[in-house]
Amino acid sequence: MDILDKIVAQKRREVDLKKQLIPLGQLERSILFDRETTSLSEALLHSPSGIIAEFKRRSPSKSVINQESPIQEVAKGYQEAGVCGMSVLTDNHFFGGSLDDLLIARSAVDIPLLRKEFIIDTYQIIEAKAHGADVILLIAAILNRSEIKVFSELAGALGMEVLLEVHNGAELQRSLMPGLNMIGVNNRNLKTFEVSLETSRSLAKEIPSDIVMISESGLSSPEAIVSLREEGFRGFLVGESFMASRDPGASAAHFIKTIGS
Repeated sequence: MDILDKIVAQKRREVDLKKQLIPLGQLERSILFDRETTSLSEALLHSPSGIIAEFKRRSPSKSVINQESPIQEVAKGYQEAGVCGMSVLTDNHFFGGSLDDLLIARSAVDIPLLRKEFIIDTYQIIEAKAHGADVILLIAAILNRSEIKVFSELAGALGMEVLLEVHNGAELQRSLMPGLNMIGVNNRNLKTFEVSLETSRSLAKEIPSDIVMISESGLSSPEAIVSLREEGFRGFLVGESFMASRDPGASAAHFIKTIGS
């Protein structure tokens, strides 16, 4: 059983328990459920940097990244830095995140928020909307085509966008369908944790031109952003290089300034 299998098994247990504790009706009555969402894809299309900054405390590959920086300060710092959006890890067991992080970020900033989670059930999509998310992540490696279709349609009906994450050509080809807003190419091999930007470069040619392309993982230098922009990418998800610093917002601001210089 690889790490992704372990995460999905844990997630199914968590979702089953949550369904018993918090009914869908309670989520749908939350203050944020009827909030009008903000488009991440539009922000990316009109941005000179395309940076989506991530809030991540730890990961299975790097253990502790940053347990000190309060999310409200990081969120405000990211917004002041000029990021297009913010990705918030809500998985607790493996990444140390929570839905409270999403709520706090929503209360602190008005930029688009991505709930970065291992979504395997429609319950989690309702949950995302109720906690202030504008975008949900769907990971092709853990979903079949039918699930991607159902989840994407539900997100769209709730006014949220979808970022579909793929790791290789096979995942991309079986997942392409109408209604997808954004496709994220994860440069990290989830089995070996090795990172290669060639993954983004090779898949860029296979992604339809009407879908906003986002590159994820391994984007630690402004030069990488510039080179991938030439391949047609408009979004760049950067997490660990910002969060590993003492001031993630300042790190993001410097990174974005360097891209433009």
